[in-house]
Amino acid sequence: MKVFITAGEASGDRLGADLMAGLKTLCPQVTFQGVGGPRMTAQGLASLFPMEDLSVMGLMEILPKYFDLKKRISQTAKAAVDWGADVVITVDAPEFSLRVANKIKTAAAIPTVHYVAPSVWAWRPGRADKMAAHVDHVLAVLPFEPPFMQAAGMTCDFVGHPVVQDRDVTILEISDFKVQHALDSQDILVALPGSRRSEVDRLMPVFADVMADPAFDSFRWVIPTLPDLVPVVEKHCAKLRDAPTLVTGDGLSADAAAHARRVAFAAAKGALAASGTVSLELASVGTPMVIAYDMKWLSRQIIGRMLRVDTVTLVNLVAETRDVPEFIGADCTPDNIARGLKAVLADPKAQIAAMRTTMDRLGRGGQAPGLRAAQSVLNVLKP
Repeated sequence: MKVFITAGEASGDRLGADLMAGLKTLCPQVTFQGVGGPRMTAQGLASLFPMEDLSVMGLMEILPKYFDLKKRISQTAKAAVDWGADVVITVDAPEFSLRVANKIKTAAAIPTVHYVAPSVWAWRPGRADKMAAHVDHVLAVLPFEPPFMQAAGMTCDFVGHPVVQDRDVTILEISDFKVQHALDSQDILVALPGSRRSEVDRLMPVFADVMADPAFDSFRWVIPTLPDLVPVVEKHCAKLRDAPTLVTGDGLSADAAAHARRVAFAAAKGALAASGTVSLELASVGTPMVIAYDMKWLSRQIIGRMLRVDTVTLVNLVAETRDVPEFIGADCTPDNIARGLKAVLADPKAQIAAMRTTMDRLGRGGQAPGLRAAQSVLNVLKP
């Protein structure tokens, strides 16, 4: 079986690699072509070009490199068709992936699968209808997503979220972390202002004001962040009486750095985090949280009018509760956030139950998501 698979960023490389491993388990004669990173390469993919080409072209800042991206899209689609792939699997990175799928469908009758459903349940529901013109099947990582894809005319299976595969943090690792950072005698809170420079610049001044609240004087703050964001974080923390401990993973492998971040989460009594999948990472280690996010005024007005849900926090959505307080847009103020965090720290029981429910619903304790995804793909190909 010939599987053409593409990923455009590190998270997709992980999903793609796990799916490839699953396919090799269920169908040992499988061969791969496509685009991917180091994890997919380790599973036997010879990437058409470095995945970093797509990351550099930004999938976040497409316009300046639009014509370069168009060339890569055409190159990728042509390679899949020329190879005679039995199935094309595109992983996340919709700006690249769905354009590739479109070109392939125009040229050949090859089944197409997209891994990670777009968040049409939150905003821009029309994206599902557009996808359905060139995507046959969707692999969803959230349990409530299949009906949205099916309503647009695609088949869809929930295959589990990769967060359930993360290695457990041990008590010894937490103890070593506290000793290493001279935190062994103090309670810890983590602040997570995002992974993009623009997010950190926008959120960190607000987060720093929360961190300076006297209510948290008995805690030590830890900020897991990326090495290139350290100067931005430090700039906004300069006014704090006590500098926070930064955990960057610098010098570690991608897997080791990710686990170091999880250890920091697990060591904390609570977290202040930007909106995003980090809420699931915190839930996976049982760390109570509040979520805060803001954006530029115009974006706030536009997105606020487009939102179709009353919460953007994935723990709330998956658990079908509203136990994680969130402070979005105009509500993202230091006073609001500090008040919410104090309430969570005082009584985290309901949120802890919601986090457990979330992990169970995402597939914890069940078959590995990569294997479930592989079986779903093979089911699509059955005559």
